[in-house]
Amino acid sequence: MPVIILGIESSCDDTAAAVISDDILLSNVIASQEIHASFGGVVPELASRAHQQNIIPVIHAALQKANIVKNQLSAVAYTRGPGLLGSLLVGASFSKAFAMGLGIPLIEVDHLQAHILAHFIRNSEKPGTVPAFPFLCLTVSGGHTQIVIVRDHSKMHIIGQTIDDAAGEAFDKTAKIMGLPYPGGPEIDKLAATGDPSRFSFAKPIIPGLDFSFSGLKTSILYFLRDELKKNGNFIEMNKADLCASIQKTIIEILLSKLQKAALETGIREIAIAGGVSANSGLRARLEALKHELGWKVFIPALDYTTDNAAMIAITGYYKYLKKDFASLTDTPYARSNF
Repeated sequence: MPVIILGIESSCDDTAAAVISDDILLSNVIASQEIHASFGGVVPELASRAHQQNIIPVIHAALQKANIVKNQLSAVAYTRGPGLLGSLLVGASFSKAFAMGLGIPLIEVDHLQAHILAHFIRNSEKPGTVPAFPFLCLTVSGGHTQIVIVRDHSKMHIIGQTIDDAAGEAFDKTAKIMGLPYPGGPEIDKLAATGDPSRFSFAKPIIPGLDFSFSGLKTSILYFLRDELKKNGNFIEMNKADLCASIQKTIIEILLSKLQKAALETGIREIAIAGGVSANSGLRARLEALKHELGWKVFIPALDYTTDNAAMIAITGYYKYLKKDFASLTDTPYARSNF
């Protein structure tokens, strides 16, 4: 009998559900909330209300697409955190009620661990290869930037992380300063494709060890643009592509210099990236280049598994199910990661 897991993700502004049979993905459905674009960022109260509207239709669609009825499910896995508490409560409450009603186990999942385990999702059409343990994973998103040693599906250890802003915040806040539409990270990536990454240079933080900092870079860009706009009010518009390419190059260099340092210190040559910023084309291209330069074995997730999705929740739930690592109905969501 296969182990069939329903995964539910509601940590921010995407309501998602996925069904996995063992480690084979059967469906992955996402409902995005476009309402936040006019506010320039996610509004927590609006996000939680939209989750309430979307969660039942999304789960119904995921089960239907997977050709699975609810009585075939082995367990329900849900995102417990980190994320927006109001959004998490919607997913957690539904998951608890659904699992209890079906009389099946409930599995709580850490969102950041799930991003890493997305590398183990298999597709019946393209099985692919998975990282061998131990491997290093650079997890980069709007709220987190971490380097993690992954020793098995449940043993992960953070060896470096941001001490202030995350890389995704640096992209999004810089884009906002430049007047680019929300979400800013993908917009910078798109404009950078036609720009000169060597046109402008920005200060890189000197942080000991394997930790990151992006607040200083953001301030450096802010002051640079302020000074240039005093000289020429159209500076940003006239240099938009080059600015985006230069900013993107700087952020990528900060990320990968620490990743190289971590690989050298640990001797680990199996390298993965995960999280929303792992969709950035510049980061993906530079990592592919380092694969050849440094002899790394590199794992880059499919674009569908970079942003928030329920497939990664379901695969994490699958490995927890095998260990009978089940959750309690009294577990409460958390805003900050526990691992």
